[in-house]
Amino acid sequence: MRARPLTLIQDDLVDYDAAMERMTDLVGQRQRDERPDTLWLLSHPSVYTIGRRTPMSHLPAPERGIPVMETGRGGQLTYHGPGQLVGYLIVKLGEDQGIVDYVREVELRLVEALGKLGLPAERRDTPPGSELLTGVWTAETGRKIISIGMRQSRGVTSHGFALNVDGDLEPWNWAVACGMPDVDMTSLKRELGTASMDEVRTVVAAAFEAS
Repeated sequence: MRARPLTLIQDDLVDYDAAMERMTDLVGQRQRDERPDTLWLLSHPSVYTIGRRTPMSHLPAPERGIPVMETGRGGQLTYHGPGQLVGYLIVKLGEDQGIVDYVREVELRLVEALGKLGLPAERRDTPPGSELLTGVWTAETGRKIISIGMRQSRGVTSHGFALNVDGDLEPWNWAVACGMPDVDMTSLKRELGTASMDEVRTVVAAAFEAS
């Protein structure tokens, strides 16, 4: 894996709309070479986000009371909420690397981070004709712990990953996550019995060479 040091930005809870506005600004700065490659770590209040191809049948019932926001990233429905670490990656790719290549790199860096936190994990290749298995899965229980959805515009990536640390997992059961009705979403706390957001932030930042 190539060396790719990133500049680190950290925030706590940021509304999704406000985060999208700032991310768009960061992407523009990177496209104009006004800032270096960046990892932004944060969390969101409860919200479902959907890609352009998400079927209406995958959405939660309105009475659940959690807003649904359309987003420009790839992928299907995902859930964000307190206790989840979100990482937005604003990275200028080289001419020899496309967005699919970079997503694989992101998966591998996150697998490394989870290993250091004591949770063996893996990325998965997608069988032909199946829903994309982008993300990271626990090696022993086979549950999905990280969702990834990214896009590339004028050579610069945006959006990123969501790692479930110690938040409420029940909202995942109210919708069809990642386009997979049978997916079992998990968290570090569920798998390990305990989890520290501060420790997770430190280990994830290190896995992305971010400071």
